[in-house]
Amino acid sequence: MRRFVLGLCLWLIATAACAVSLAPVVAPRIGVMTMEPGEEFWERFGHNAIVVVDPATRAATSYNYGYFDMSEPDFVGNFVRGRMRYQLVAIPFEEDVENYRLVGRGVTLQWLDLDPAQAESIAAALALNARPENARYTYDYFLSNCSTRVRDRLDEGLGGMLKRHLSGRSEGNTYRSEAVRLAWPAPWMAFGFHVGLSGAADAPLSRWQEAFIPMRLRDALRELRRADGRPLVAQETVVVPHRLSLPPSELPRWRLPALFIGMVLAVSAMWLGRRRPRVLAAIALPFWTLCALLGGTMLFLWLGSQHRFAWGNENLLLLSPLCLLPLRGGWSIARGRRPGKHFATLLWLVAGSAAIAGFLKFLPFRPQENVEWVLLLLPLHLALARSFDPKPQPAP
Repeated sequence: MRRFVLGLCLWLIATAACAVSLAPVVAPRIGVMTMEPGEEFWERFGHNAIVVVDPATRAATSYNYGYFDMSEPDFVGNFVRGRMRYQLVAIPFEEDVENYRLVGRGVTLQWLDLDPAQAESIAAALALNARPENARYTYDYFLSNCSTRVRDRLDEGLGGMLKRHLSGRSEGNTYRSEAVRLAWPAPWMAFGFHVGLSGAADAPLSRWQEAFIPMRLRDALRELRRADGRPLVAQETVVVPHRLSLPPSELPRWRLPALFIGMVLAVSAMWLGRRRPRVLAAIALPFWTLCALLGGTMLFLWLGSQHRFAWGNENLLLLSPLCLLPLRGGWSIARGRRPGKHFATLLWLVAGSAAIAGFLKFLPFRPQENVEWVLLLLPLHLALARSFDPKPQPAP
């Protein structure tokens, strides 16, 4: 009897184990959530996150790489020097979505068609990355931001599929064109990017690099197919409709307006220089001060920060710290006094620096896209130097 009971127990255990082994494996569901640009300056580039649905509890978690801590020691200093620390935060999906629903930012959710092993790998990697000891990373606007982190995590789980499909393709966009385009609804921000970025931001980007913009990554995912021909995106849903205005689809062009404004300012300066030199000097003083301040800022970004896409900026030749030099002479003229014998030389030095920036536009190995700033500022620098250059006295 004992042998019969023991055999029955062993049979039942073996049957249960076989049933468990034959049961289908239920993997997490993985999606990419993309948020449209907002109205605050830190929201202009849009945002995204990875959504993981637990197969056991059906709870959806949003893994969001876009959080930072303003109470962190020396937060402002790290921001200025380009050493910001961001972190991955895991929050309930509905809570994350509600933040965007309240401000009217659209949210799109793309559910991915993944093999169970791929889904498990992505979910496990995110859970590990979200631990407090692993969550922080050094932020870079173009190379390591919330979207590139999402891109890289998906690519790792897919065995490098994203990078293989996107690296060799380009639509001609650059870091400058994308940054200025997305910031264009806030003109101060758009012009700040345009004047502050160096030629390093002007190389054409691959589709892989473009994915630093969440909306570009969303568009790329729509086009991708797996090895067997299945679309990578199994389902796309608009979770929250977008109620705000969108940035332009292409980089606005303003070369002709820059040329027109530059010529008008130059002619006006020449006219004032002949008739009202004191008035011209009073107007030039804040202009030279602004040029020097912007030039000093660009010089700091080059020599004192990790903002690598601001290094070696040719706009330093147009908005030069050298503009500090004629301030004393300009102040003297505004007060009706003689400016000093070197004043005109200093102005021609500033104008010569701007002329070098113009000359560089004719060289093929200087790729920086700053023609607009040359057209705007070079005529004015030349006009100021000419207006304050003392006229030669006739011989007795």
